[in-house]
Amino acid sequence: MTEIRVFKTIEEGPMSPDEDPIRGLISNGAKIRKYLHPVKLLLRLFNGIKKIKESQKDPFSFMGVISVTLLIIFAILPFLNIFPGINRNSLCLSGEFSFLAASPEIFSENPSQNHFLKSTNEPLAGSPSLLLVGKSSLRAATPPVTASPQVLGAIVTVPEFENEEKVIIEYIVESGDTLSSVAVQFDISLETILWANNLSRKSALKIGQKLVIPPISGVIHHVKSGDTVSEIARTYKGGADEIVAFNDLSDENDIYIGDILIIPNGVMPSSSAKSAATHPPQTPLGSAYFIAPTKGKISQGLHWYNAIDFSNPCGALVFAAAQGTVQRIGYGWNDGYGNYLTILHPNGVVTLYAHLSEISVSSGTDVSQGTIIGRIGNTGYTVGATGCHVHFEVRGAQNPFAGYRLGAQF
Repeated sequence: MTEIRVFKTIEEGPMSPDEDPIRGLISNGAKIRKYLHPVKLLLRLFNGIKKIKESQKDPFSFMGVISVTLLIIFAILPFLNIFPGINRNSLCLSGEFSFLAASPEIFSENPSQNHFLKSTNEPLAGSPSLLLVGKSSLRAATPPVTASPQVLGAIVTVPEFENEEKVIIEYIVESGDTLSSVAVQFDISLETILWANNLSRKSALKIGQKLVIPPISGVIHHVKSGDTVSEIARTYKGGADEIVAFNDLSDENDIYIGDILIIPNGVMPSSSAKSAATHPPQTPLGSAYFIAPTKGKISQGLHWYNAIDFSNPCGALVFAAAQGTVQRIGYGWNDGYGNYLTILHPNGVVTLYAHLSEISVSSGTDVSQGTIIGRIGNTGYTVGATGCHVHFEVRGAQNPFAGYRLGAQF
């Protein structure tokens, strides 16, 4: 019925405002514009101010005029949002009222549009603080940002979630866990867990046992002298480009002795290669070979990878545990390490110092035992009592501090 009426209107001429709902809406828009005419607005405000002065003798009349004036102002404000020319963050009384022109947006054919009510699913902008600019303008003191829960994740960066999919973690076995269930839980292959933990399909898990969990199905490789990315890729039937990309390497030459690489979708070739590539021997060292990397106490015992945490206030000095050459230096998140550096020692062992607030050396620098290499911080992923600490790893040998009790002082 409606379609027939519209068709007849096209032939017979326009309908009257009472018959045509569109024209009626436009007519109402004109009334709104007339009501909001700048001259009339100013006259109303002027008369209101005049009445306020006259009513000061009568406090009840004074409060009544104030209330009516505020009611008028708040009644007008919702209509201002429908005009595109107005700046939401700045309400200026400078004589420019072009924003009061009719807006075609109120006549949208989209029935879901509502210019007067906010949907409960839409984020609401917070009211900005206002600053007086000169004597004629109010300007928002806070940025015009509308934030929803989804946007907050981008505004407030949470470091511990950054690159989380590339982090190797330790899982503590719980009651009822099996190798297969753990693999399903972390969405990786069963073989990946077996290779990373030097286990077989027949291995039984114990409650409290630690399992190394790679972030993706594949193989963990410890770089040794003479290794190249292309050779590593061939060994595990992986792709060199994938290795470079997944491990955030600048190119195929960006690897050092002691680096731990993840080979995405790699396959372990044989038991002999397995021992050397994924579980390098940890040679015991003399008790005097390494000194503690800082003054402080042990705040966390042995954890991935062959690491001990030493806590001390942020800014405390960090020392080279033994003579060697600084290899890799990294700044930023670095899969939770934060700012870190590695040192290659003459016996082929590599030590790593993580969560530093400051690094005092550069790559290629030769250092002696006790040389200041940086300062303790809490960069990267640090939680709880170990907030300000140095994460000290030993790659290629036993960590000499693994036998000390928690809280031991150095």
